[in-house]
Amino acid sequence: MAPAHASSVCRSAALALKARQESGRCAEPNKPIQPWRGEMSEKAVPDTLHSPVKGLDQGKRSMVFVLDKHKKPLMPCTPKKARLLLSRGRAVVHRRYPFVIRLKDRRVEESVMQPLVLKIDPGARTSGMAVVRVEAPPQGQVHHAVHLAEVRHRGEEVHAAMGTRARARRRRRSAHLRYRPPRFANRRRPKGWLPPSLRSRIGNLLSWARRYGRWTPITRLEVERVKFDPHLMQNPEIAGVEYQRGELAGWELRAYLLEKFQHQCAYCHVRDVPFELDHQVPRSRGGSNRASNLVLSCHDCNVAKGNQTAAEFGHPEVEAQAKTPLKDAAAVNATRYALVRALGALSLPIGTWSGGRTRWNRDRLGIHKTHALDALCVGELAGVHAGALHTLHITASGCGQYCRTLFTRHAFPRGYLMRQKQVNGLQTGDLVLAVVPPPYKARGRHKGRVAVRKSGFFRINGVDSIPARCCTLLQRGDGYEYAVVQAVRAGSLPPQ
Repeated sequence: MAPAHASSVCRSAALALKARQESGRCAEPNKPIQPWRGEMSEKAVPDTLHSPVKGLDQGKRSMVFVLDKHKKPLMPCTPKKARLLLSRGRAVVHRRYPFVIRLKDRRVEESVMQPLVLKIDPGARTSGMAVVRVEAPPQGQVHHAVHLAEVRHRGEEVHAAMGTRARARRRRRSAHLRYRPPRFANRRRPKGWLPPSLRSRIGNLLSWARRYGRWTPITRLEVERVKFDPHLMQNPEIAGVEYQRGELAGWELRAYLLEKFQHQCAYCHVRDVPFELDHQVPRSRGGSNRASNLVLSCHDCNVAKGNQTAAEFGHPEVEAQAKTPLKDAAAVNATRYALVRALGALSLPIGTWSGGRTRWNRDRLGIHKTHALDALCVGELAGVHAGALHTLHITASGCGQYCRTLFTRHAFPRGYLMRQKQVNGLQTGDLVLAVVPPPYKARGRHKGRVAVRKSGFFRINGVDSIPARCCTLLQRGDGYEYAVVQAVRAGSLPPQ
């Protein structure tokens, strides 16, 4: 009994000493993990690889991408097998989100490959992407989901940034230069030009198609090239010559609005005063000049409403009269051909399918409506199988900006950014893990995207005053933020 008691005392003393040492210093030095040297930290392995995986539903939470020793793509594997490869030293961590490992003892020539297809469901705000394995039984192709993702675009942020740049340029011209006439004759847009907010959507999908091509052996692309009918969306009973007659057929705009609102203000219902045209959704917040977005307003109500919507101003009944905005449908219509042309740079066969076929596949297979599962249903297929795969949510956040000046809403300078991008080897947008000891105000464990400061105290997930020496780099910022969403049972194999 005495030796056992002594050994337990020694173990307790060792644990106490280790806890005391960790409480007085940061967990790890500010040094990124270098997988090309065979380095791997336990913190670099996702949570799904820490505990044993049991059963089909838990084992297929998220497939792991695999590369060979020369960084060539191999077939993805399950998290359980990836955990075993990492623990036995046969693989190293190549990337954290999405999780990618690289084998040390395997080449692509020594592996058996299966056909994989990348399927894309483009959208105005969020696009779905799915990597599937194709099985070809006699009754038709069955697509087994390997990876599901949803890419959230930043078109609104790009549009707002372009507006800020335009206001700043306008202010500089008026403040430092004498008047000069506008020069628009030599500013012609090339054929096929798209605004930056739409180009950013195409760029996101093209960027992720290239990434999946580096991590998986993709053999072809399937893209939904949907087309929306704005007239039919407004009026389901429209037909024939009515397509050529707009909402103001037989009316002038102001006469139409006077008759629509019965010659009174839409807000205070006053009559016999000079009226003004007000946007119930302001132009500064994405509103348009469509007749359905214009209301009749007196001067006092127009000034008091300001930059609010009609519902925020306390008149939801006015907003109920307006029709649903069609800018999302217009964005998809404008980019559907440009996206296919951009994907042609990947030198892969591309198949394009209508949105009606996607809806038909989803309805007959009994699949829930999500962007990622819509991408899974794109194309000609006899069945799909997604199991319990989790969906990776990818949010485009940008990689910073060239302009160092920060502006107010009136385009006046209010501050300046640092000249250097990095502080202590980190820059804004990097994924870091910070373990802060108790003496600091922000003590505890923090993980997320970092915002660097020149003072050496950073911000992570809304928490300030995190010392730079307590931060460990997990993954360099690539302009996107990641989150894993719980799996939903999508569908099953076709009936035999």
